[in-house]
Parts: sequence; structure tokens; C-alpha cells
Amino acid sequence: MNKRILYGLLIAIAVIGMIAGGTFVIYRAMSKGLNEITDGFWNYRNNGNSAPRIASNDSNDNQFGESGTDGEQPHSSADNLFGDHSTDENSSATDEEKRELFESKLDTIMSYIDYYFYDEVDDNVIYDAMLHAALDSLGDPYSTYYSPKEFDLLMESSSGTYSGIGATVSQSMETGKVTIVKPFIDSPAMKAGVLPGDEIFLIEGISIEGMDLNEVVSHLKGPEGTDVKVTFLRDGEEKDIVITRGKIEVQFVTSRMLEDDIGYIMISEFEGSTDEQFNLAIDELTKQGMKRLIIDLRDNPGGMVDTTVNMLDRIVPKGKLLVYTEDKYGQKSESVAKTDETLDIPIVLLMNGNSASASEIFAGAIQDLGLGKIVGTQSFGKGIVQSVIPIMQDISGIKVTSSKYFTPRGVCIHGVGITPDKTVELDEDLQKTLIEMRDHDNQIDAAVELIKTMR
Repeated sequence: MNKRILYGLLIAIAVIGMIAGGTFVIYRAMSKGLNEITDGFWNYRNNGNSAPRIASNDSNDNQFGESGTDGEQPHSSADNLFGDHSTDENSSATDEEKRELFESKLDTIMSYIDYYFYDEVDDNVIYDAMLHAALDSLGDPYSTYYSPKEFDLLMESSSGTYSGIGATVSQSMETGKVTIVKPFIDSPAMKAGVLPGDEIFLIEGISIEGMDLNEVVSHLKGPEGTDVKVTFLRDGEEKDIVITRGKIEVQFVTSRMLEDDIGYIMISEFEGSTDEQFNLAIDELTKQGMKRLIIDLRDNPGGMVDTTVNMLDRIVPKGKLLVYTEDKYGQKSESVAKTDETLDIPIVLLMNGNSASASEIFAGAIQDLGLGKIVGTQSFGKGIVQSVIPIMQDISGIKVTSSKYFTPRGVCIHGVGITPDKTVELDEDLQKTLIEMRDHDNQIDAAVELIKTMR
């Protein structure tokens, strides 16, 4: 194709675009731009060199790895627009060639954005969006990129102290809807009237549709004393609630004695300090004469696998397999009870549809090893494990699904969940009331009834 034909083709495309979009462009500016584009493409095709980047910002070079090699590049953006290079051809390229092609395309695109986009451009915002998109493209709701601010908030939450509204939230894998599992006792969310089951619709008037859970949480957090307006869907109706953020210090474990020397421990999440709090609770209940134990994992979304293993180690006899993971290469990693500590008393676990991930690891081990029974309803069914990896250059990070986990009997419960030994639905009139605030609880009553029969 000669240069004049190519030039004419580009003008035709541009004119069609203007008519379709109702856009008016001064011909001289359009002609100047098209000359630069066609010259760049033409020089590339004849000389094997890409067009120089316009108004480049050297500080943003090499954001995605080593720079490409000098000299001729294997492909160009012009090839993709005007050539006949197919996906099959690109797929046969080496990793190094694919990286060079990507960097060449990125550099070209950024050049034209810098030159043609009508407003000022912050390259860092574009790169950040691309990194989010890279993880989103995996199609896995649990794999995500964290900007430095987001990564800091993630680490802050895991420590148990942060500033926000104070609530556990959950996101549906099927619909993407984000729902309040429960507000914490005496938290800003609870004081403002947020209830379990409230679906988050808008935050400060902005729809959360398409956001992953971490992004939603980052919008809910903020400096202590600041307000955030959240629009919830409750029973099909919109409800605006203004919540004044506060300092949240999460107590992941609470405990008390029930009737007939039955200890009760509720675990809200498996985070950094949960195992220590769990051990203290067991020690305190033992001093009070505990002879049976109910562990409440309802509405527990999970947390850290290492923490969960440490807590199981406090209960399970030494040498017993607790859980194992397997990655895509078939490599297995087993976690085994290592200490001599055991809890040789009857145990009943409480679970529901919001009990997920680490909660299911805990319950799966207790059930498979015959150390206790489960009361409640089918659990969530998250049988995969994520690795959180910091990127130390700027303290950003990624979370990526890295393996499946299996219960001691070799069962992966992903998409299925754990079936209770005794199915008990929560009474309807209790479903909008926090576990800690209930005058009675029919699922706890069922657990007490069952544990009294166990020896």
C-alpha cells in the first residue's frame, strides 16, 4: 500500500468518526495530526523503528520491567492496525518478544495520549488503572492489585486497628453485590443504624457496581471523625445513612460460660491476633470449669491460613494433618499439628452461609478428624487460598489466588461448602439482629442440646 493511499484511508476513517460522533475538528489540526501518525507508521514500516514518543516523561519509563532491546522490534502497533498479523502469530512469540511488543505499544499509546488528549494527564493514574486491570483480567474476584494506599489499609485491617465504619462486609461471587454481614458492637456503623443484610448501593452518591470488595472497603475507611454517606438497599428500598468514621479496635474473639459447664467462644475473623485471643479464651474458660465447648463461626468470612492452623494446633493431637494446599503445578504443602496441646472435650461448631475460607478450613479439620460436630447451615464454599505479595519499590502489592485447599480427607469444598451434621435454620425474627445482641438464639440452643449428648 503506498503512502498516499494510506493517508487517504486514514482521512476517510477520521471523517466517518466525526460524522458518527457529531464532532467538529478544524481540518488543519486534523491534517497535521494525520501527517504525524502516517509518517510515524510509514517510517516504522520502512526503517524498523517505532515513532518517537511525543512529550515523553522519562520518569515513567520501564514501569513494567526491563526496557526493550535496541534496534528492530518484532512487531508494531501499525502492524496490528494495517497488517494481517493474527493472534496465533503473536501467541507463538517468546515471552521476551511479547514484553517488547507490550512496551512498544504502551510507549506509543502514551505518546498519543500525551499529545492529543485535551486535558492534563497524570501518567501514574493510568499506570495504576492498568495494574488493577491486569489482576481483574484473571476473572477471579479474589485476585487484585493494591495501590500503596490500598495496601496500607489492608495491612491496617489485619492488625485489628483502623479508622472506618466498623463492619464486616461480604461480596457475592455471582452478582458482585456487597452486603453488610454484621456491624461491630458499639461501632459507628451500629450506632448509625446499619443492620446485617443491608446491601451497599452508593457511597457518597457513587455506585459501587463493578468495584471489587477491597475498593469498596477503601471508600468506607477514612480519617477518624469524618462522615461518609452510604446508600443501602434494605428490603428493596433505598436508605441513606451518614456514618461518622471512628477508630476501630476489633476484638476477634469473645467468650463466656453457658449452662452445664459449656464454654462458648465466638470467632469473628482469623486475623493476626486471633490465635492469641483464642488461646486466652480457652485458658480462661478452662479455669472456670469448662467441660464442653461451642465455637461460633457464623458470619466469619475467614482470614489468615497460618492463624487458623495455629488455632487448630491448640485443639488437635500432635502429628494430625490439619489441611493441605495444592497449586497448579501439583505441588502440595501440608500443615500438621506440632504441639502437644490438645482439647480433649466435646466440641460443637456453629456455621452458616457467611462462614467462609479459613472458617471452613477450621471446620473441615474438626469434622474430618472426628473431633466435633457442626450445627447450622451449609457454609459459603471458598476452597481456594490467596497469597498477599508486597511490591517493595513503593509498598504496593497484589493478592492472587495461588492454590486450592483440601480438608484432611482430601476434599476441596470450593463452590460446595461444608455440610453441617445437624441442619438448623436461624429463626427469621433473628436474622436482622446481631448475634451478640440476641435475647435467645435457636441455633445456639440446638448446639447446646447436641453437645449434651456427646461424650
